[in-house]
Amino acid sequence: MPKSSPLPLISAPLDPGFKPAILFNCEYQKNLHGTKNRVPLVLGLERENGLISRFETFVSSNADPETLFYVERIVKFLIWSRGGWKLHFGGPKVIGEAIQKIYSSRGARKFDCKMMALAYGHEFKVHLTSAAKVPAAKDMEVAAGGHLKGCRIGFDLGASDYKVSAVIDGEAVFTAETPWDPKNQSNPEYHYHHLSSALHRAAACMPRVDAIGGSSAGIIVDNEIRVASLLRSIPKKHFATAAAVFKRIAKEWNVPLVTMNDGDVTALAGAMSLKEKGMLGVAMGSSEAVGFMDKRGRILGWLNELAFAPVDYNTKAPADEWSGDFGVGALYFSQQAVNKLLPAAKIKLPTKMDLPERLVEVQKLMLAGDERAAKIYETIGVYLGYTIPHYLDFYDFDHMLILGRVTTGEGGDIVLKKAAEVMKQDFPKSADQIQIHVPDEKTRRVGQAVAAASLPKLKK
Repeated sequence: MPKSSPLPLISAPLDPGFKPAILFNCEYQKNLHGTKNRVPLVLGLERENGLISRFETFVSSNADPETLFYVERIVKFLIWSRGGWKLHFGGPKVIGEAIQKIYSSRGARKFDCKMMALAYGHEFKVHLTSAAKVPAAKDMEVAAGGHLKGCRIGFDLGASDYKVSAVIDGEAVFTAETPWDPKNQSNPEYHYHHLSSALHRAAACMPRVDAIGGSSAGIIVDNEIRVASLLRSIPKKHFATAAAVFKRIAKEWNVPLVTMNDGDVTALAGAMSLKEKGMLGVAMGSSEAVGFMDKRGRILGWLNELAFAPVDYNTKAPADEWSGDFGVGALYFSQQAVNKLLPAAKIKLPTKMDLPERLVEVQKLMLAGDERAAKIYETIGVYLGYTIPHYLDFYDFDHMLILGRVTTGEGGDIVLKKAAEVMKQDFPKSADQIQIHVPDEKTRRVGQAVAAASLPKLKK
């Protein structure tokens, strides 16, 4: 447990215990600077096909509580932002051994280890080495998306509906949206037939099909669904069949097919519309969905599942019901955040009311000028203002696309205004660097399915 972090200049109205991760991390590095115990720490996360991401920082060589807390939270963030099945720990052995125990099948972060094993097909492990011997970074070198030529099909699979578009040289000539209920279906053929029929409807509107691109919720690695709520009812013995649906489609159509996480495709859509690179997209919906395009126009294949990444270092903060960990993004940037703040706002809603309905009620109160609802949005704005600089420590971006139901209407304006105020006061350099965008008619002209259609390169 860390010592008291510096107090934020602007406090969260409904969450006075909020301890921004960025403030603790900055204070830790400030106190460490110039000390004789300051040593490098290099963390390398290895994932599919030998791809590796690196993160470099400095720590104390002593395994004091502050250092252990700092390193554990950094490792947690990296696992869910970058993804991987093997952590190359290049730092003090005593700290690495502590991380080995925490991130094991019996450790405090056994949930994270299990999920990485599901995503990458290997048991998660922490390999202790020296900073100098951590492997060099190796990320995807192919520019993702923006391939507009030819006759393409794009699809976007969501929890309650899916969309498909037929796209000729970048222009959508057909678009359809179809409701479905994938999470309650135990037969993998349900998912296949829905997707297959949608592709055929789109193909009927074009003279040929040159490529297929897809966007889907969940963790997707090498065109396979590894973890996804869309497949939650599929029995274990049939999961491999369901997970390989995109590869099955690619074989049948015999054209290039690329499928990516919906967060990454959201970032791609924003980048295409704004004609910018270095884009982090954050969607505040039922959970927090994130996507990233680097300044070279690449989508790196990172997980970007920041719903599980820590942003609040208050150890008494509410725990995520799935992972059991405290202070993670889902409880700060989603409908779950709104629900979490209702008691503090003194807003009572029926117990049986689900999250989307609760958000609607708060939006109604906002329209009626209820100050309690405004405080909820102000609090989320403070969360966001202190989290953007934190994200900058892990992602290199100049543009941020903010979207999702939580940010719609007047409440969304309050979130963005408060976030800008926080950054200007506490992190002026970040405020000057980052341009925040919200979906307008300009950004909406490139839909999710259309952006997905641009993912594959055509065969030569």
